[in-house]
Amino acid sequence: MKRLASTVLLAALQLPLAHVHAASLDEGVVALQADWAVAKYQTAPDQQDKAFTVLTARAEALVAENPGRAEPLVWEAIIVSSHAGATGGLGALGKVKKARELLEKAEKIDPNTLHGSIYTSLGSLYYQVPGWPLGFGDHKKAEEYLKKAVAMNQDGIDPNYFYGDFLREEGRYQEAAQYLKKALAAPDRPGRTVADTGRREEARQALAKVEAELRG
Repeated sequence: MKRLASTVLLAALQLPLAHVHAASLDEGVVALQADWAVAKYQTAPDQQDKAFTVLTARAEALVAENPGRAEPLVWEAIIVSSHAGATGGLGALGKVKKARELLEKAEKIDPNTLHGSIYTSLGSLYYQVPGWPLGFGDHKKAEEYLKKAVAMNQDGIDPNYFYGDFLREEGRYQEAAQYLKKALAAPDRPGRTVADTGRREEARQALAKVEAELRG
């Protein structure tokens, strides 16, 4: 009886700790999402290097605190790849390679996490990174990943924007317009106002280029 009571007490003590740990992870991811959006869309270009460096350190800490979880790996990858895009130069290739490794690691843990964000991010890397011999860019792989991302989150702003932008770069303007318009019509995400506003502006600019091409 004492052993049973001890077991029940131990379980009761451990349950709140699990809830606290989950809450800490969720809060950490939400904070990274919000601060990434500010760094990407509301920070002066000459301050972005510093902002993304700080965010990368925070993401690495969240990954270390939550081994075996995919979410912080995905957000570290997004931050690192955004850092590469903001700063460019020789160091950018190392950053995008790291981002790919983080996403592949997250995929092995939970490929469905964050509404297909792994595949959105992998697809965007594969079409934006130069191909061999400089980088690992591969437009065939990019389309495979982006199609998968759209299938997993059909109304999402990010997968529709990136697939539309990929199609624009491929010169497939009719298809590109379809997905970019869908990105613009995507529902708002709670707590993601800054990110949604910035992404919609990117979609508008891409759609304007597509429509100019279609007009000839």
